[in-house]
Amino acid sequence: MISPIIATVLFPPVGLVSLINAVRYRRSVREGRPAVAQALRARDWATYAFGAALTTLIVVAIAAFLLLNDHAVLRAYFDLDALGKSIPDIAGAFVSNLTVSITAEIGIVIWGLVLAVGRSLPGRAYLPIRLIVVGYIDLFRALPGLLTILLIGFGLPATGIGFFATMSLYQTGAIALIVVYGAYVAEIFRGAIDAIPSGQLAAARSLGFGYFGAMRHIILPQAIRSTLPSLLNWYISVLKDTSLLSVLGLVEGLTTARIQVTFMSNLSPLVGVSLCFLVVTLPLSRLTDYIIMRSARKRQGKA
Repeated sequence: MISPIIATVLFPPVGLVSLINAVRYRRSVREGRPAVAQALRARDWATYAFGAALTTLIVVAIAAFLLLNDHAVLRAYFDLDALGKSIPDIAGAFVSNLTVSITAEIGIVIWGLVLAVGRSLPGRAYLPIRLIVVGYIDLFRALPGLLTILLIGFGLPATGIGFFATMSLYQTGAIALIVVYGAYVAEIFRGAIDAIPSGQLAAARSLGFGYFGAMRHIILPQAIRSTLPSLLNWYISVLKDTSLLSVLGLVEGLTTARIQVTFMSNLSPLVGVSLCFLVVTLPLSRLTDYIIMRSARKRQGKA
């Protein structure tokens, strides 16, 4: 436990409260009626003082870094004039990131479900399908995502096949993300399916459901519900990785920001595109935390 005296030295405005409660507690002990509540308050306020002191130190260090060399860091990254001029174009191009990520996420969920069900098929008759699915998942989880994007983004149109040759950059980019992330999401779904008691599948079969009927009506709804926080986290990853599609020539937020950096000789446009990502990803992160906490409270309530 942090000493109230140390807490007072670290951050006097809060540490003094801890010290006063500690003194009162010791006085109550000498009088033979120890006030435990005051000891707890002294400990809590000492912890608050340490947290406040650490926060103050971090803020001061960041401020000092920004002001180094006659505000050189501020001018390089946070030039308000450059931000104001570049943000409209960057935000407009960032719509491409959102469009591709949403399209890809829908495809990823569907493809991941197909792969998960394929890997969960029972019996020897389905062994070849299971082996193919396992090979697919192992392959695309082992390959770098950028490599897969290059292979699909440039490779499919280059085949000359009419269906692929007429695809836009948005379409080939979305397919590449589906191929890559479908392998990861399939494992999430498979884990959720395996976590459901096998008795539920057996009960569904005894009621006349076939295997696929039981999966559709009983197992998959539960699995999808339990994986919602993970799917939101993966959507954040998909959204961030849409910036990799710039290698295909897709004009998205990061590409536009890099062009603006070249014209302005300033890195503020990169901060601008960072803000665009943060505006979307931070609320999604908090939503994910909320869903996880709510699920935990429901489980505790049932317990």
